[in-house]
Amino acid sequence: MTYDFDTRVDRSDTNSAKWDKYKGRDVIPMWVADMDFASPAAIIDALQTRTAHGVFGYTTASEGLTQVVVNRLRDRYAWDVDANWLVWLPGVISGLNLACRCIGEDGDEVITATPAYYPFLQAPENSRRQLITVPMDLSAGCWRFDVDRFEQSISSRARVLLLCSPFNPLGRVLSSEELTEISRICVQRDIVICSDEIHSDLILDADKVHVPTASLSREVADRTITLIAPSKTFNLPGLSCAVAVIPNAQLRNRFKREAQGIVPHVNTLGYAAAHAAYSECADWLAELLDYLRGNRDYLEREIKSMAGLQMTHVEATYLAWIDTKATGLDDPCRFFEAAGVGLSDGTRFAGAGYVRLNFGCSRSMLQEAVERIKAALPSA
Repeated sequence: MTYDFDTRVDRSDTNSAKWDKYKGRDVIPMWVADMDFASPAAIIDALQTRTAHGVFGYTTASEGLTQVVVNRLRDRYAWDVDANWLVWLPGVISGLNLACRCIGEDGDEVITATPAYYPFLQAPENSRRQLITVPMDLSAGCWRFDVDRFEQSISSRARVLLLCSPFNPLGRVLSSEELTEISRICVQRDIVICSDEIHSDLILDADKVHVPTASLSREVADRTITLIAPSKTFNLPGLSCAVAVIPNAQLRNRFKREAQGIVPHVNTLGYAAAHAAYSECADWLAELLDYLRGNRDYLEREIKSMAGLQMTHVEATYLAWIDTKATGLDDPCRFFEAAGVGLSDGTRFAGAGYVRLNFGCSRSMLQEAVERIKAALPSA
């Protein structure tokens, strides 16, 4: 292995939201979705070159960066994108909220599947829309999008589907067949799809392939807003750079109008980091995925051995969705926090009784956290 993912990086005294949550306490933070790995050297070099210039005025995406994104979507996902379709944003969450605002009217409905990354649950209310949730179906140990239930949930006021693909927090790679059925319904019922594909580069299973929703057909692309960013893949969330891909010019203009005066400019250093990430870091990413697979496999084996805990297979992302209901714990998140492991509370995701664990860290840190979890369980 060329790159070092084993060495722990000390993130204390860096104003890290992830680590400062437990400042002064012996708690391993495994909650928010940023990794504990240093970003690739090529990105650090690009940032150092940019900062050496010394002037940090308002910045736009360069033609080079735009072309890198277009090429990447074509080469990795067989999706031909026009450069004019790109709208740069400071983050995917901004895109979710803009999608809710630019479609329909106050009181209209926005649909999403649950459990869901909690900004999906908040964005409709932020935009004076009504949230409609459709529970994912768990059968034979696999979470699936319940197409029938989705179709039944659609009323005359439904305007937008907020879709997460790959699915956070479940770690599912939605298949082409699932996406085709979802999209068919949206076309028939005149629903715009906002597809958050921020984890698309983090596919762990060799037999799984990410399919951009908008790549299914021209008709689907015409009603789809796709959100992507280098932040999860290359550990850059603090640099605030994302992009929306919106083929439909009318929809794109409405999206941009809603952003005026509300959504800030993209971070200057975010552009520099994104360019380096997408053009120079393929080898680093390949090794990261191998390392994450090892972490996932270890975690799945360990959770399977613990009485009262279950988790479904993680096909993508570095996030595990763990079922604690059989333990009888009233507040599993607080219980494990007291044992020295800080997890995300499933209740925030509309998944009571679950916790989400971020395994994007050194193997030794993950092992230490697992041992704490194991020791804390009543049956241990």
